[in-house]
Amino acid sequence: MTLTRVFKSGNSQAVRIPAEFAYADVNVELAITRLGDVITIFPARQSLKDAVAALRGLPKPPAVERREPIEVPVRKRD
Repeated sequence: MTLTRVFKSGNSQAVRIPAEFAYADVNVELAITRLGDVITIFPARQSLKDAVAALRGLPKPPAVERREPIEVPVRKRD
């Protein structure tokens, strides 16, 4: 377990994130939640519009292969 401390930064409290937990991109937007004494910091989710735009930007899949339906045996319940 790695320990760190809270310190004052202006009118807010701040926490130094140790190097082994640091994000590679310093411009990442983070969300923070608190439940009792537990504070959780995680990358902020993109908006639904951004997610749809990212999905539309993916390459189109190749043609879908048609398959013949298979018969599934009926099982008796005991």
